[in-house]
Amino acid sequence: MRHVLLGNTGLRVSEIALGTMTFGTEWGFGTGRDGARAIFDCYASAGGNFIDTSVNYTDGTSERLLGEFLGADRERFVVATKYGITIDRSQPNAGGTHRKSLRHAVTTSLSRLGTDYLDVLYVHFWDYHTPLEETMRALDDLVRSGLVLYLGISDSPAWVVARAQTYALERGLTPFAVVQAPYSLLERTPERELLPAVDALGLTLAAWSVLGRGVLTGKYNLTGKGNLTGKDNGAGADGPGGDAAASVRLSGDQAPGKRDLAIAEVTTEVARAAGATPAQVATAWAMRLGYVVPVLGARSAGQLAEGLASADLVLSADALAQLDAVSDPGDGYPTAMLRDARPFFLGTVLDTTRDARRGGVLPGT
Repeated sequence: MRHVLLGNTGLRVSEIALGTMTFGTEWGFGTGRDGARAIFDCYASAGGNFIDTSVNYTDGTSERLLGEFLGADRERFVVATKYGITIDRSQPNAGGTHRKSLRHAVTTSLSRLGTDYLDVLYVHFWDYHTPLEETMRALDDLVRSGLVLYLGISDSPAWVVARAQTYALERGLTPFAVVQAPYSLLERTPERELLPAVDALGLTLAAWSVLGRGVLTGKYNLTGKGNLTGKDNGAGADGPGGDAAASVRLSGDQAPGKRDLAIAEVTTEVARAAGATPAQVATAWAMRLGYVVPVLGARSAGQLAEGLASADLVLSADALAQLDAVSDPGDGYPTAMLRDARPFFLGTVLDTTRDARRGGVLPGT
């Protein structure tokens, strides 16, 4: 397992992170203790060290199991957890990103994980009711106390990430090192605002749902007499997405749409040509950007082993072009307008000015 630096820090983390939302069965999916242990051991034996959990995952079982598995090897691993989503729906202050929620969540996480510090603490989602200044100063207090080493933010608008980062740096507070968000061939809208912000600020993107809820394994693409294309490419009972037969029991808005199925079909075609599985292609595609670390969850060690092999898959230029063509989300406003209207905005200067910082060409050319 190779490693990358986490954002603008010296912390070395695995190029693929282990997601532990499947540790526990309280939410109607996932695996029990023995299965979770096998997944953890598979990741550790591959040299992985970056493990992702949350104070609310599987009602606390995820953190408790992870704490048990870490044991005496705690220092080998970079443990990331999150706070903000309520851990007691009967209490008005058991959720949110304010100081009281933060204190309660961190105390709870430390106890469950059996550790005296957290390597990375994420703001789990943007809480519009809590002032940004309160959240950033409260987080900085934890870092200064030694209870937390690095900070991250998850599921938040790009403007919030940029504003929070600027506020922290201007006031000598601890900035974020990592942003977590869904990013996949099915969900490329972060490319419009969030990814440019992450790149410009020198952050790492921890990408979740890189398989698009299992759609990119190909298991929903029906062929012939109802066979699933995913069954022949590792997306059946032992592959990402779990039981192939269960995949056709979805209905209504749970079922993937035509666009998603078309993207999955091209992903499967690329996988066949590359001698890989669709899940590996989808994960390798996300990793093509050097600052993206996929967070892979699994319901078995076999699923995880397949996903970890994505790190060795290099997609050809033709493969990337195929995937880009079928999944292109469009630039959206204002990027598309600024690109298309550059001749109107800049006139002849467009042809006479070069930007050395961008390879001698103007931005967007």
